Amino acid sequence: MAIKAKKLIIACDGESASGKSTAAKLISKKYNLFLMNSGLLYRYSSKQILKYQPKNIISFLKNVFKKVSYKKISKQNLHSERISKHVAILAKNKKVREIINRFQKKIIKKNDKICVEGRDIASKILAKNPKYDLAFYFECKLDIASYRRWLDIKKKVSLSEIKKSLKRRTLMDKKRKNSPLIKVKDAVLIRTDKLSKKQVVDRMSKHIDNII
Repeated sequence: MAIKAKKLIIACDGESASGKSTAAKLISKKYNLFLMNSGLLYRYSSKQILKYQPKNIISFLKNVFKKVSYKKISKQNLHSERISKHVAILAKNKKVREIINRFQKKIIKKNDKICVEGRDIASKILAKNPKYDLAFYFECKLDIASYRRWLDIKKKVSLSEIKKSLKRRTLMDKKRKNSPLIKVKDAVLIRTDKLSKKQVVDRMSKHIDNII
C-alpha cells in the first residue's frame, strides 16, 4: 500500500519470541516501509565474536559495523541457540549498545518511512530526533512463545530448553541497567497469543490508518 504521508516512523518493541518480528515484517510489507530488525544487529555481533574470538570486542565491533551493510546482515541465519545464549549477555554491554545504536541511527536518518523492531526502540532509539509516530508493544504467553521458537529452529533443541532460555532472556532484558525492555506509556499493546497473524495486522493497521 502506497502511503501519502512523507514520513512514517513505527517502533515495535517486545519480549523474545513475542511475534514482533513477524508483525513488523507484515506491516512493513503492507505499508511499503523499510524494515530494520535491531535484534539481528546484536545477533550478527554475537556470530562474529563467536567466530573470530577477538581480544577486544569493542574495537572489533566498531570495525565490523564500519564495513557491513544492513542488507548483508538481514540475509543471514542468526537464530541458533548458541547465538541466543551469547547475545543475551552481549546486549547488556553499554559500549556494544552504543556502537549498534549509531549504526541504527544512520539507517533511520536515510529512511523517512521505516519500521524499527527491537527491545529499546520507543524508549531509546526513537525516543527523539527522530521520534516515532506510533509505537507498538508485543507480549505473548511463555508457553506459546516457546513453542513458536521451537518450530522456528526446527526442533533442534528441546522445548523445555527453549522455554528456559526465553524466560531467562526476557528477565535479563527487563532487568538490565542499560536500555531495559519497557513499554512506553503511549505504546499500543499487542497480545499475539490471543490474536491470529491477520488480527495482529488488522489491529496495527487501524492505528496506522488513523495517523496517515
